[in-house]
Order: sequence, then C-alpha cells, then structure tokens
Amino acid sequence: MPLAREFARRLLPALVLACACGAALSQALPAEVEAALARAKLPREALSVLVVDADGKAPPRLSHRAGVAVNPASVAKLATTFAALELLGPAFAWSTPVYIDGPVQAGTLQGNLYIRGQGDPKLVVERLWLLMRRVQGLGIRQISGDIVLDRGAFETVPPDPAAFDGEPLRPYNATPDALLLNFKAVVMTFVPERGGQQAQVQYEPPLAGVQAQATVPVAPGDCGDWRGALKADFGDGSRIRFAGHYPAGCGERVWPVAYADPKSYAARAVGGMWAELGGKLAGQVREGRVPPGLKHVFDQQSPALAEVIRDINKYSNNVMAQQLFLTLSLQQKGAGTLEGSREVLRSWWRDRVGGEAPVFDNGSGLSRNDRISAQQLAQMLQAAWASPFMPELMSSLPIIGTDGTLRRRGRNAGIAHLKTGSLRDVAGVAGFVDGASGRRYVLVAIANHPNAAAAKPAIDALVEWAARDQ
Repeated sequence: MPLAREFARRLLPALVLACACGAALSQALPAEVEAALARAKLPREALSVLVVDADGKAPPRLSHRAGVAVNPASVAKLATTFAALELLGPAFAWSTPVYIDGPVQAGTLQGNLYIRGQGDPKLVVERLWLLMRRVQGLGIRQISGDIVLDRGAFETVPPDPAAFDGEPLRPYNATPDALLLNFKAVVMTFVPERGGQQAQVQYEPPLAGVQAQATVPVAPGDCGDWRGALKADFGDGSRIRFAGHYPAGCGERVWPVAYADPKSYAARAVGGMWAELGGKLAGQVREGRVPPGLKHVFDQQSPALAEVIRDINKYSNNVMAQQLFLTLSLQQKGAGTLEGSREVLRSWWRDRVGGEAPVFDNGSGLSRNDRISAQQLAQMLQAAWASPFMPELMSSLPIIGTDGTLRRRGRNAGIAHLKTGSLRDVAGVAGFVDGASGRRYVLVAIANHPNAAAAKPAIDALVEWAARDQ
C-alpha cells in the first residue's frame, strides 16, 4: 500500500516521539481513577495507561507504566484488523470455490462435488444454504459420488476447544479452519407452545447423523438459570438430549453451543444442509483435496473485509480474528500458518509502526503469550489515525454505551470508540476518545492482575476523565 507507507514515512517520527515522551515518566493517575482502584482493592501498578493526542502533536496527557509489556487480551485484535486493512485492503473478500469432476445428466452429477475452503470467517448458516442452493441452480439434485471438503489452505490446529480455559462448549473457543462453517456452533432456539406443556427446539444448522431432541417439557417457574434447568447433555457428538425442563417464564430463548465433535462438524453441516434442501447423495461427505484440472463451477464470496472486521471488533469474535490472522500468511505465503502469520505481522509492524514488534500468538488475543505495551498500542493507533483506512477501523470499534461489547458500559454514550479485552487476570480498552474541547485522543488502559475484572470501573472513570478536557 504505497499511500499508507507514505503516511508512515512522514508522520511516524512525530508519533514515536510523542509516545516516547510518555514512556520516560509515570504520572499520577486522576483522582477518580485512584479512588476506583482503591474501592476495587487494586494497586495502581496493576494498570498501564497512556492518553495522548491522536495526531501525535503534543506530549501525552497521561502516562503510567506505558512502557511495560502486558497481556492485552482481545485488544490485540486491533493489530490484526488494522494490519489486514493495510495488507489486504478494505474491499478484500474470501472466495470458497466449488468444483465438479463429472457431467450433470438428468439432475444427477455423475461424480463428486468439491468445496475448497480458503478461510472465509463468515460462512454462516445462511451462506451455507446459499452455496447449496447455487449447486442446485446448476441442475444438480442428486450426486452419484461424494461431497469432498478441502480444508488444506490452513495448517491443522489441534481441535481441542477445552485447551484454553477448560470450557469446550463456549463458542469463543472454536478453533480456526479453512472451511469454517457457522463457527462450528449449534444454535438452539426454544419456543414454548402457546398454553402447551412443551417447548419446540429448533436447531441450526441441521447436522447429518445427529439425533437432536425436538421438544422439552415446560414447567412452571421464573426463567432464572434456564440453561441449568434443561440439564443438557452435549457430550456425545451423535446426539443432543435434555434431562430437565424449560421454565415457563422464559418465553423464547436462543442458546448457541460449540459442537462436541468439531472435527466432524463441517461434514455433518454440509450433509445436513444438502438433505434439508431435498438433495440426494449416493456417497458420503468426506475430507479430501481438490485434484488439479477440475471444472470450476462457481465461487461463494464472503462479505468485504471492512464488514468482517466490524464483527471481529464490535463483538470480539475470536475465531473470526484467527481466520483473518491465518489469511495474512495464506495471501502472502500460499499457506495459512500461525508462524507464517506472526512473521507477516512482525514485518508489517516494523515497516508501518516501527520499533520492536509486540508478541502476537494467534491474532485474537485469546492467548496467555501475547505481550504489548500501552506505548506500542498508542503508536499503532496514532498510525491508524493518520491512515487512509482510519474510517474503516474506527467504524469497527464498539461505541461506549451504544453497541458491541461496550453497550452497557459508560455513563456518557458515544464519547469513545474502544476495543475491549478481557481474560482471567486481564481487563482493558484501547481506541479513540472524543474530548469536550474537540480534540481526539488515543487512550490505552490495560490491567494485568488476578482481580483484573474489578478494574473496569477505574477504566471507565479514565475514559470519562479523558473526555472532560476543558
């Protein structure tokens, strides 16, 4: 991106200088922030803070432990998404090509259908349905061979969703996949019958070979812990069962759950959707590679990157961020690997931001290994402010008190666009704050402490302090 590099060449020295001024000293925190930390029984050393003009033309307003490398949690997604905007462009879209290896005769494909995954992070149920409908639009109603799923574009990441925090059923623990379908999640919708004694259970997507309980009994009572009341059994990938009841006070509810057998998810989802649309399959849905020379019949296109990063940042979608991270090396090196993408991001950082690159593990922040300082984050955000792609990055960030992960935080809605981050022992935000004076600030605040979650009121107080700059 020559234009982006020219912005960096002209403005980066000033940006680095502005942040370096704050790294040499640690200032007193605002009184309201100190008070919030005291109420939370957190030491001030738990917090790293930098507040500086977005344009880099003035020394920092506030710098506290800004040079200390900390775990940023999901704040790391800022680097992944900004780098992707500059390296891939905001109009970049993922393509999922479809091939056939035989003729179509009287509605039957005499051969196999191939689907090659290339990392699309938003191949959700609706778009899988559309892909299958496009296959049928070719005149195919029956496949005499197999449906073959090619997932070779990304390195294989061990599918152990419990590895990070022991919560294998949490959708945020889904692992990346070149053919990622619906985030490997089952979305269950519970709909009580009017005046009835049971609730219907609807499942998306339909999964081939999975026995899913269609109804659950309704019992009187408030909603409360309705998920616990269901006594769900998700441990067996071949069935979904409920030993409990659905509370009558709940109304309609939706429960997304990571599928118990992620390795078989894509095959079950494709097979289930094909059958749901009335398609017939003589063979099976299996994994394999697309042989050279096959007839390419169409591409399923993803939304543009500028739209995808809104999901990643506003709702802190981990697996989408990891898909994007692996796409960086897929596009530059021909294969999506973690180490390849780390090198792409390090190289981009040295060229675009300057100085030693932070430690990024998988691009999502769902890692105990990531390390970055408030100073480094602020330098990157100042570079983003000067970038031609600033509007796309800015519009992807949660707006305090308005939407995304900040919808319920802050007393003054709209004063800041901030990416949040939280893990056990980590809580933080980074982004842009609008001052009452009309100035715009880069703000980074990250707490690393066993009780980091208690720092959120202090961080919110800091954002409000930054906005009151008159």
